[in-house]
Amino acid sequence: MIDWDNIAPMIVAVVLILTVGGVAVLRPIAKRISELLELYARDKQTGLENDVGQIRDLLETMNARLQLMEERQDFTDRLLTGQKKEEEGTHRG
Repeated sequence: MIDWDNIAPMIVAVVLILTVGGVAVLRPIAKRISELLELYARDKQTGLENDVGQIRDLLETMNARLQLMEERQDFTDRLLTGQKKEEEGTHRG
């Protein structure tokens, strides 16, 4: 028959040794993983901020170019409108 009075302390000792060993081995690994995840999150956040800045710069450039095109279109419309008025004036006169 199994003598539980002798086996129980051995089971407790084995569980205690495995727990302490597991913590001693896994704690540094878990700590390093948490540091890497923090760096990854920080890098991702910085990357997003950089992407937002690049998109903002691109939109500002596009806005400036669009304004220039609008100015050119307005100028061309004024020229064409002026020519049409002159043509209408010469046909009538």
